[in-house]
Amino acid sequence: MAAAESFLAFNPAGAAAASRRRCRGPRNRKKGWKRWSGPEARLGREIGDFLEDVGLQERAAGGLISEQPNEDLFFLDKGTTPKRKKKPPQKPLHVDLVLQPLSKVPPPKKCRSGEPKAQTRGVPRGLGEPRKAPGVPREAPEPREAPEAPGVPRKAPERGRSDPQRGFYDIWGEHDPLDAPLAGQDPWYLQQTKRLRVQRPPRLQARPSPLPPVEVIGQGGSYNPPFQEHQDLLRKALEVEMRRKREEEKVERRLKVTEAPPSQEAVLREQLQGLLEEEEDDEGEDEEGQQQEDEERPRPHRREQPGRKTEKQRRREKEQREKAGARARARLAVRRRQGLFQLRSLRRSLLLRELQLQHRRLLRQRLRRLRETAPKRLGRLRYEEPELEVQLSEEIPECLRSLRPEGNLLRDRFRSLQRRNILEPRLRAKFKRRYKVKYVEKRSFRAVTL
Repeated sequence: MAAAESFLAFNPAGAAAASRRRCRGPRNRKKGWKRWSGPEARLGREIGDFLEDVGLQERAAGGLISEQPNEDLFFLDKGTTPKRKKKPPQKPLHVDLVLQPLSKVPPPKKCRSGEPKAQTRGVPRGLGEPRKAPGVPREAPEPREAPEAPGVPRKAPERGRSDPQRGFYDIWGEHDPLDAPLAGQDPWYLQQTKRLRVQRPPRLQARPSPLPPVEVIGQGGSYNPPFQEHQDLLRKALEVEMRRKREEEKVERRLKVTEAPPSQEAVLREQLQGLLEEEEDDEGEDEEGQQQEDEERPRPHRREQPGRKTEKQRRREKEQREKAGARARARLAVRRRQGLFQLRSLRRSLLLRELQLQHRRLLRQRLRRLRETAPKRLGRLRYEEPELEVQLSEEIPECLRSLRPEGNLLRDRFRSLQRRNILEPRLRAKFKRRYKVKYVEKRSFRAVTL
């Protein structure tokens, strides 16, 4: 009992002694662990937890829960369900709102002179009409039509581009129903009132290439190709590969050294040639050979000037010219007479000539189409045709799940732009390091490089 009283320290002497106790350091260090590890420390912690629980009950429930009556702790569940929130009214889609008329103001009512205006001031707007859900646009009221005058035919309302009640039509078709009201009117009036479309100049309508944006591959490259079409595609791929191989062999054949390199003795003899006594003998022989060639060379014959022709010589030359002309005319007449019997052969030759001209014309047209569809030289590089995307006979999948895609869709679209002369052919930029990489070995224990 004395030990307990000394531990609880209810007397003032014990409290004063506890307050004068020396602090032994912080509790978050290892030295302070032994101080709070005994039974006294556990008892102190239990007392602290009890006091903390009592304080929490007083704050939350206004006192201890064991002292509260049952009416404050429990309630009777009558089974009432909470009211559900009403769903907001469904709003129309944005696409439907866009197709509605832009203006919500009804059109003004036109009254003729002498006709009394409608009494609408005292009538509330929309009286007798069912109320619409919020968010639904209100339809514009239909304008009242003026009474028809006697003897005047009724004019049909004009339905132009701004008519929201028009029906659907093909915007890419040849016949545009929106252009029907503009037919037969003055072009200058249509241009000034901005009802006529602006005509683009021909240079803006020209396409860079007549090729389609997306080219469909043949039947040989499909998932389940026919046998003959697949063999044709394989043959084309084989021709491309053989052509590439022939070009490589041609380059290797031109760069190949056919003759053996000269020996050192031959190189030395070629370098010493003409530096010994043979050089003097060669000079003497060259002088003697030059003199002999000068003596043996024939001298040019001097042409004698002809004398004046006599009258007899001129007369004979004239007679010979007349006889030659007569023979040529007779030969031409005989050829013309014989041409009458060669009409069939002439007709055959003309038909053959026409066929040749037509064949040349077709060749020129084909070459012109090839030049139009061929990619142009837009940059320093030429366009190269990509490899054919083909699978061998043993690579064709048995089912669609085992299908392996060929090629790259993004690369195919990029090459299509180059083929249609929209982008110039280009190569991927190569990374070139500007400075040399330096490797540093750090001595720190946190980062060690091998």
